[in-house]
Amino acid sequence: MDNKDALNTLQEIKDLMARSSRFQTISGWSIVLIGIYASIVSLGAWLMFGNHLPYTWMPESIQGFTINTPSHTINALIAAAVLVVVSFTTVSVGSYIHTKRVNKTFAFDQTVRRCLLNFFVPAVAGALFCVAMLVQGHYGLTSSIMLLFYGLALINCSHYTSSSIALLGYGQLLLGIVDCFVIHHAILFWFLGFGLLHIIYGFYLVAKK
Repeated sequence: MDNKDALNTLQEIKDLMARSSRFQTISGWSIVLIGIYASIVSLGAWLMFGNHLPYTWMPESIQGFTINTPSHTINALIAAAVLVVVSFTTVSVGSYIHTKRVNKTFAFDQTVRRCLLNFFVPAVAGALFCVAMLVQGHYGLTSSIMLLFYGLALINCSHYTSSSIALLGYGQLLLGIVDCFVIHHAILFWFLGFGLLHIIYGFYLVAKK
């Protein structure tokens, strides 16, 4: 009986240490908002880049808008950068509000820094890879690379935050792999990965809490 109590106590200590070494205050609603942002951007990209659409109602300056030109590539990169900044700000503000709601202290401590480092190393590497491919005129696998590196970033940082975020990462990886073998449906996969999966995972976090 004493051994059992000792084992239970040891397990409780291990669980406490695991929780204290993880950033657990991610707001589910902020993840939902990121999914909504990405869905809106995907819709805008589909309207602007889709050569199959009738452009009679569009201004001549944007008719036939395609991504395989230097100016349009720059516009796409700017839109992606703005989405990243807005999404990161949304998560930060959502986490701050969540910590205050549960009477905890929001601090940029070692746990948060480890989480961010493990996320941004693969994410920045993937972003630079995509930029290099776009600059050199290789557009075909850009969406796949984005999904794959983003999925790796989520899985990498899941060791320092909610472990369930790895599920979102695996979903991104799966979509990225499938996207490698599907032609001319990049925007659809962007919507599924950055939009729909975020919305589903965000509601999962909300229901879980």
